[in-house]
Amino acid sequence: MENLASTVTEMQYAMDTFYFLVCGALVMWMAAGFAMLEAGLVRSKNTTEILTKNIALFAISCTMYMLCGYAIMYPDLGSAFLTGITSDGTAGGDTYAPSADFFFQVVFVATAMSIVSGAVAERMKLWAFLAFAVVMTGFIYPMEGNWTWGGDSVFGLFAFNDITNDADEVIMSGFGFSDFAGSGIVHMAGAAAALAGVLLLGARKGKYGKNGEVNAIPGANLPMATLGTFILWLGWFGFNGGSVLALASVESANAVAVVFMNTNAAAAGGLIGALLLARILFKKADLTMALNGALAGLVAITAGPDTPTALSATLIGFVGGLIVVISILSLDKLKIDDPVGAISVHGVVGLFGVMVVPFTNDGASYLGQFLGALTIFVWVFVASLATWAIIKAVMGIRVSAEEEYEGVDIAECGMEAYPEFTNK
Repeated sequence: MENLASTVTEMQYAMDTFYFLVCGALVMWMAAGFAMLEAGLVRSKNTTEILTKNIALFAISCTMYMLCGYAIMYPDLGSAFLTGITSDGTAGGDTYAPSADFFFQVVFVATAMSIVSGAVAERMKLWAFLAFAVVMTGFIYPMEGNWTWGGDSVFGLFAFNDITNDADEVIMSGFGFSDFAGSGIVHMAGAAAALAGVLLLGARKGKYGKNGEVNAIPGANLPMATLGTFILWLGWFGFNGGSVLALASVESANAVAVVFMNTNAAAAGGLIGALLLARILFKKADLTMALNGALAGLVAITAGPDTPTALSATLIGFVGGLIVVISILSLDKLKIDDPVGAISVHGVVGLFGVMVVPFTNDGASYLGQFLGALTIFVWVFVASLATWAIIKAVMGIRVSAEEEYEGVDIAECGMEAYPEFTNK
C-alpha cells in the first residue's frame, strides 16, 4: 500500500508539473499573438521595430525575472530557486517542480510588458523602451506581485495572504481581494505602465487635428492582427487554466474545465458586444473593435474565471466588449493616443474584471477589490512615470519628427518589413 501511495503521489507530481509547463508554453505563445496583433495595427513603416520590441522584451523579461524579479515577488521560493535548493521539487509543499513555477510566472511578466509596447508604438525610441522593460520586469511588476500573489504586505497597510485552495487566487486579509489569474495584477499593471509612457510621449503626428478632430490611422495588415487575436485567444487558456495550478485530481480537473469553458465564453461575449456596439455607433462592422472586444472579454474574465456559470461569463465578457469600445473613443477625445487600444483593453477592462469578481465569488468584496486595484494602479503608474521621466531626461524617449514621418523601421532597425512596397 505504501508503494502504491508513493506511485500515485509521483504520478500526480508528474502530471501537475507537465500541465504547468504546457500552460506556460501556451502563455509564451501569447507573445507571438501580441507581436502579430501590434504589427497588424501599426503602419507598414513601423512593422520591423514593433516586432523587434516584442521579441526583445520577451528575452529581457525572462532574464530580469530570473536575476531578481522572481526573488522579489516570491522571496522564499525565488531565493531558493536561484541557489538550487529546491531542485528536489519540495518547495513550499507544492505538487509541481519549482522550475515549472518559475517558467509559468516568467511568461506572465512578459505578458504585462507586451501590453506596453503597443500603446507607445510608432513614435518611441527602441532603446528607451527596452531600458524601461528592464525596470518594469525586474522591479516594478515584481513588487506589486509580491504584495498580491507573493502574499506580502503593502507598505504595512494591507496584508495580501494566499488562501488554501488549488487556485492561484489571493484574498486580501480583512477586505477580500481576489484576482485569480491577473486582470489587475498583470493586465491593469501593464496598462498603467503604458499610460504613464503615453502621457510623457505624446500623440503621433497627425493623429489629432487643431480643432480637436480625431484622425484615423489605419493599421497595415488586418489579417495579421486577426491572426494575433486568435493566437492570444488560444494562449489565454494557458493563462487562466494554468492558474488552477493542478490537474491530477478530480477536483482540480473539474476546476480546469470550468476555467477553460468560461474563458472561451467571455471572449465570445466580448467580441459580440463590441461588434454590436460598433455597428450601432459607426453603422459598420468594425473589425478592429471586434478584435479588441474579444481581448476585452478575456481580460474581464481573468480575475475570476473559476466561479461564474458559462452564461455569467458570457455576460461579463459582453459588458467588457461594450466598455472597450466606449473607452477607446473616450481616450481619443482626451487625446491619449494608443495605436492598438491596449490601455482600454487591459487597463479599463482590467479594472472592470477586478471589480466584477464579487458578482460570482462570495469570498471577495467590492471594497477589497477597489483597494487592491487602487494599490496596483497607483504603484505601477507612479513608479513607471518616474522611470519614463528619468529615461526621457537621460536619452530621450521620442524619435525625431523626420524619423517618425519616414517610419521608425529605418531609423531604429535599419530595415523595412515590406521592402518590395517601396519605390526605391
